[in-house]
Amino acid sequence: MTPLPGTYTLVMFAARGHLIQVGRLGRLPLERGYYAYVGSAFGPGGIKARVRHHLRTAASPHWHIDYLRPFVDMRAVWYSTDACPREHCWASIFQGMPDIGTPRPGFGASDCGCASHLFFSGRSPSVGRFRTRLYAAHPGHAPVLRAGAIDGF
Repeated sequence: MTPLPGTYTLVMFAARGHLIQVGRLGRLPLERGYYAYVGSAFGPGGIKARVRHHLRTAASPHWHIDYLRPFVDMRAVWYSTDACPREHCWASIFQGMPDIGTPRPGFGASDCGCASHLFFSGRSPSVGRFRTRLYAAHPGHAPVLRAGAIDGF
C-alpha cells in the first residue's frame, strides 16, 4: 500500500448474517455475501494509514465502516492515487453496476449527496468490470490497483 493520498474501495466478505447498529444511522441488516465500501484518504499517511485503520477493530467507532468491520473479513483493497478525491464517482459506478445493491442508504455518505458508499453483492465484485466502467465514464482517470491479503495490505 502507498502513503500517497487517494481513493479506495474495501472489498469484504460476511460469512453469515447479522443485524448491526451503525451509530445514529440506524440498523444495518447484514447478509452473507460481499460488501464494497468506497472512501478517500487525503490526510496524513494517505491510503496506507486509512486502510491500516480499517484493518483493526475500532475501540471507539468514528466512521460508519468502523461499525461494520467486526462482522466482515477483508478480501481486497482497490485504490488509486489520483490527485483529486474520486469517491463520489466510484460510488456512482458501483450504483450503476448490475448485481450490486445498496444495503443501507446513507452509509458512509452522511457528508455528501451520494445514495451510499456501501454496496452489496452475492458474488465477489470484479475489479476488471469496475475499471472498465470507471475509465469509460472518466477518461484519464489514474490507474486503479488491487491489493489482496497475499500482498499484505
